[in-house]
Amino acid sequence: MTEQQATPRSVLVTGGNRGIGLAIARRFARAGDRVAVTYRGEKPPEVADAAVSEGFLSVRCDVTDSQQVDRAFMEAEAAHGPVTVLVANAGTSNDRLLVRMTEEDFTSVVDTNLTGAFRVTQRAVRGMLREGHGRIVLISSTAALHGSAGQTNYAASKAGLIGFARSLTRELGPRDITCNVVSPGLTQTDMSAALTPDQRRTLLRQTPAGRLARPDEVADAVAFLAGADAGYVRGAVIPVDGGAGLGH
Repeated sequence: MTEQQATPRSVLVTGGNRGIGLAIARRFARAGDRVAVTYRGEKPPEVADAAVSEGFLSVRCDVTDSQQVDRAFMEAEAAHGPVTVLVANAGTSNDRLLVRMTEEDFTSVVDTNLTGAFRVTQRAVRGMLREGHGRIVLISSTAALHGSAGQTNYAASKAGLIGFARSLTRELGPRDITCNVVSPGLTQTDMSAALTPDQRRTLLRQTPAGRLARPDEVADAVAFLAGADAGYVRGAVIPVDGGAGLGH
């Protein structure tokens, strides 16, 4: 059973319309938090026909646009109060071998995955400093830790989140604002569903658990880092990868 929050928090999850992001948003909502999710394309299933449904606020936002980020926060704050929990999950991939990768292929992925996380985190921290507390969780990937052929852009952007989180941890010092990273491995999402059978078998052979992660398992790690019991966990990288990274 999910433990209910004594006082509902204002939570913002970027890229919360499907997969891992949606599982994270549902996890917070079940705990009684007020949850806003951003989406760039289709709305989350819960809010396909209404702006607010089942505790969710749906906000259209492209994290590569600072003005849209600011509007998303203003909508969330107007509905739920100051955002004190941010999960930067919005991401994209555009896989190609380096010799075939264009500069646009590289920079567009970095702009969404890394600079997008910078935009939303910077906006969130301003409010958290005023509130005197906050929790920030950045969603990385095992590709950041051990690399992945054809994903130099993706792996670089996800690795950058780790340095970003640890540097921000030093900036925030003794304040009650934490910044941590969750690094999922192969997870049951649309991205993994697009793999060929051979690709899937290869990846599973590299995963000691022998199976894909469930989005809820990633959400549980995020919920812990965002909770009161993780106040002394700062600048950490939590792998949820079935052992694929083996601590790297």
